[in-house]
Amino acid sequence: MNKKDLREIKNKLENQKIAIEVELGKFAKKDERLKGDWDTKYPKTGKADSSQSLEDAADQVEEYVNLLPIEHNMELRLHDIDLALEKIKNGEKGNYGQCEKCGKDIPEDRLMIYPEARKCAKCDKKI
Repeated sequence: MNKKDLREIKNKLENQKIAIEVELGKFAKKDERLKGDWDTKYPKTGKADSSQSLEDAADQVEEYVNLLPIEHNMELRLHDIDLALEKIKNGEKGNYGQCEKCGKDIPEDRLMIYPEARKCAKCDKKI
């Protein structure tokens, strides 16, 4: 892979990282004690003194529960992006663009579309 393409991929990864962190920041808080962990903000429900208050609280808790898997998915993407950026930073030793399963080079067109890919398409389909 030439340096221009690698630079383009690095920029794409950095932009994706920023976008995911901004999106996560809308409903989650970065856990300072655990690297790469975000915590979905639990709703602050006050005293429920009417059926409407109870319903509102239930809606907020339901939204919280729905956001948990989204947070998890975004954390996984951030992890893969960070790993790819680290491999790029380490150059030859980082093995960026090499399948973690079979060791073959991941095609450039796949990396341009999915720059955080850790496996080639063939190995990625095998679960």
